Amino acid sequence: MNLEDLQVVLKVAELRSITAAATHLDMSTPRASTALKRVEKALGVELFIRTTRRLCLSSAGERYIPKCEQALLKLDQARQEIGSELAIVDGELRIAAASDVGRNLVRPWLNEFMEIHPEVSVRLNLSDSNVDLFRDSIDIAIRYVRPGSLNDANLYGFKICKVPSLLCASPDYLDTHGIPLHPRDLTAHNGLLHELYDITNDV
Repeated sequence: MNLEDLQVVLKVAELRSITAAATHLDMSTPRASTALKRVEKALGVELFIRTTRRLCLSSAGERYIPKCEQALLKLDQARQEIGSELAIVDGELRIAAASDVGRNLVRPWLNEFMEIHPEVSVRLNLSDSNVDLFRDSIDIAIRYVRPGSLNDANLYGFKICKVPSLLCASPDYLDTHGIPLHPRDLTAHNGLLHELYDITNDV
């Protein structure tokens, strides 16, 4: 029993005509008649007494129609209330991000976000450690990840931007040790590595 069928039943009860109800609901008369029959079959009773000249409510219909009207009214009220609640964004938003991403990407965006949503309070956790989203009650984490490395079924992630990688060396170092031409050449070089989360790998 679906809502459209119930709406057909109520309109038939109001207009005392399947054809008039179908016209009002912009559907064919056979479709409206089929909807009415589905409801009656689900209930196991006839809601209308049909004759060649008139259509009127049966005793079961007289009891059922008012309750059906009340039920649909409550459903519509609930839909409107939910819609109103969804239009309001409030509460606390907890964001975790790497320190450089937080400074360069998140913080400039926060002022604009909070102007649009003044009812939201934001708690920003800037850290280069791998924060546990569940233990620390984090809503959103902005992380550096390799393609295919997000394999936690409890998390949902998507790419928001590309972050270029930059490898630096002083001219004196390159004069002494040469210029690496391929990432695997780095194994023969000295380096100061900053490990971010757990994404530093051997070449």
